[in-house]
Amino acid sequence: METIEIITTEELQRKLESGEKLELIDVREVEEVAQGMIPEAKHIPMGEIPNYLDSFDKSKEYIFICRSGMRSENVCYYLQDKGFKVRNMAGGMLEWTGETK
Repeated sequence: METIEIITTEELQRKLESGEKLELIDVREVEEVAQGMIPEAKHIPMGEIPNYLDSFDKSKEYIFICRSGMRSENVCYYLQDKGFKVRNMAGGMLEWTGETK
């Protein structure tokens, strides 16, 4: 199985602070997201990802986020198998110290 590229919470925060345009997808459940998510992230619960395949663009890279980094890693494997460019935010929201909404 291919490995999944990761991005650390610190790297992600630096990129966002420098104004980089990133495709962030938070795959947590509704009640988890209600506790705060990265303002630039789009919310698509993990179970709904297959329904959104048509909305992903193979020319873009997507960064997936969950609570600890496990579910988002599974989503990354699933999408990478389908030919998408993906990265997993290691440590998930547990390690995120940046802004949330």
